[in-house]
Amino acid sequence: MTQLIAHVSAQSLTDLLQAAGYRVNQTEHNGIVQLLSASQGIGYAVRFGNPAAEQGSYVDFTFSCALRVQGELPAGLAELWNASRRFARLSVQGEFLVMEMDVVVAAGVSADYLRGNLELWDRLLQEFITYLRDYSQNAAHLQADSEPSETAEQEVAAL
Repeated sequence: MTQLIAHVSAQSLTDLLQAAGYRVNQTEHNGIVQLLSASQGIGYAVRFGNPAAEQGSYVDFTFSCALRVQGELPAGLAELWNASRRFARLSVQGEFLVMEMDVVVAAGVSADYLRGNLELWDRLLQEFITYLRDYSQNAAHLQADSEPSETAEQEVAAL
């Protein structure tokens, strides 16, 4: 029978990430521990949520990737992601665009479930970067298409 995991700790998730080939740094700020890692050159954090009965253990955690925005984000960017994707949500938090994915282990999950969520997170990070690149290219094309060209202005003036 598979042993179920009903809580995680900073060390157990560090071991999981390292076993999957990721480098991990544990950091602590004001008594709050988080893990820092990266995939495809994109940094992300693992933040712990609700504490379990066992000291230093948690029944859920969140993968979180925050990208600093330079300039203004196109309207609807986060909403379109959220309407077209499952599992991870996108939000604008000040000058950051944040993608987050929650993982709950409270009822007991297998090690394969945790590895599967890590693989899903990795895939979503790749999709996130592609989405941002495609969205900005499409937004630039739409803006160019909506601006009247000099030829179109001349044609309107000739009418």
